[in-house]
Amino acid sequence: MPEIPREPPPSLRRALELGAATPVADPGPGGPTSTGPVTPPPFALGADLLADAASLAAPLSARWHPHVLEAAERFAFGSPARLAMWIAQCGHESGGFKRLVENLNYSADALRKTWAQRFPTDEVAQRYARQPERIANYVYADRIGNGSEASGDGWKYRGRGLIQITGRENYRACGAALGVDLEAEPDLLASDRWAALSAGWFWDVKKLGPPADAGNLELVTRRINGGLKGLEDRRERWERAKRALGA
Repeated sequence: MPEIPREPPPSLRRALELGAATPVADPGPGGPTSTGPVTPPPFALGADLLADAASLAAPLSARWHPHVLEAAERFAFGSPARLAMWIAQCGHESGGFKRLVENLNYSADALRKTWAQRFPTDEVAQRYARQPERIANYVYADRIGNGSEASGDGWKYRGRGLIQITGRENYRACGAALGVDLEAEPDLLASDRWAALSAGWFWDVKKLGPPADAGNLELVTRRINGGLKGLEDRRERWERAKRALGA
């Protein structure tokens, strides 16, 4: 499968900013499923509008603007309803487009609340508290494609990107779709362009477009989070983005 170019083509950004329908090339087997014509927002999605929709300071919006446009075009979330949902969910997961690597610096109490089955007692939790690498290797061991706790995979493949891609198998699958070896270079997901594109890939494989069109915040949240953690913050971000984008 052809790789995504290291730099987004100017024509891609131009098409979205002008609101022109842009056909998405078929990436081949194993690639994203969103193919066919994509209709971008019927407005010029400039950095100023992104700043309003995502509640970003101007420099931060300018930093993310080209990457959001590229991800929206490639993964078909360019309509106002879809873009508002994507911005809200990514904003929550990344702490306002500022945090691209999972924070695992948990206290013992937080460990017990977050992973009750992994930390059934205060004694177990205290052994891991405030040790992010040990926590990651323990809670992510022997699942999502990771090896044992001793393998170090939990830390190596901890959550990264705007939507926190986690686990060796997800890094491998995301990298295959984007044409970059994220399994070998996991830190790439902590760089802006791949952080945005990985969030677009996740949106695509989880089929979040239809529930976003329907305004089903809870279903989208469950598919991202596995539950409804942070629902009120996600809702506040979503309502703001909808107002800004006219969704």
